[in-house]
Amino acid sequence: MNADFAAIANLLTTSLHLQQPPIALSFSDSLPTGVPTHSGRAPAGCRFWEDAAAGAFATTAANHSSCAIGVYTHNLQPSPEQQTDLMDALKVFADLGYVTQEDLPLIPVLTSQPKYVVYSPLARAPLSPDVVILFVHANQTLILSEATQQVENQVPPAMGRPACAVVPQVMNTGRAALSLGCCGARAYLDVFSDEVAVFAIPGAKLAEYAERIAVLARANAVLTQFHGIRRQQIEAGQTPTVKDSLAALGA
Repeated sequence: MNADFAAIANLLTTSLHLQQPPIALSFSDSLPTGVPTHSGRAPAGCRFWEDAAAGAFATTAANHSSCAIGVYTHNLQPSPEQQTDLMDALKVFADLGYVTQEDLPLIPVLTSQPKYVVYSPLARAPLSPDVVILFVHANQTLILSEATQQVENQVPPAMGRPACAVVPQVMNTGRAALSLGCCGARAYLDVFSDEVAVFAIPGAKLAEYAERIAVLARANAVLTQFHGIRRQQIEAGQTPTVKDSLAALGA
């Protein structure tokens, strides 16, 4: 099983030229054998996406104690303190006009209530992933949007705040989604720079996505060269046909 995940992780990484490894998220009611619980504190649940690049670990609601929003979107059992934090955060958001009362029903929340969330590099996933997280740039999302159209006959939604809501969005719908993040995630994650977004793939469709991404990445590489040649030809005053540009591509 792990060998398959390793091969898929390698295919995704090489096809998209990923700078960060694909991250696997799995929801479980029991702690997998050999997987430690997360040590230390994290400012938000999304930070676990970055920490997971170093190895597998599991979290409970207690590990999310600093992020009432993440507890809410992942439907983890909140403590009284977390519930108070959530209400306080929503009040601040409302006062700022950041989140209105009408917005709340539109924020995805996991329909199940897991005891553990397991994070790991996809290549070393201890469980079959429910969601796979990719940190991507705009040119990579081009390929991913094309893959979504072919795999799911749709384009992926581009989501905003909160970044963690992309996980329940994918879990609840079984469809991929793009997250543009939120100001919190961009503050808490070093890898979430201004040029980066998050693309989340449903684990059940991971192999199909990886295959389409590999094909589309190769096609995009060839077509990028083709269009570059046509630009040069046209800027040089030529009037090339498609066959002319193809011939130049093959030369």
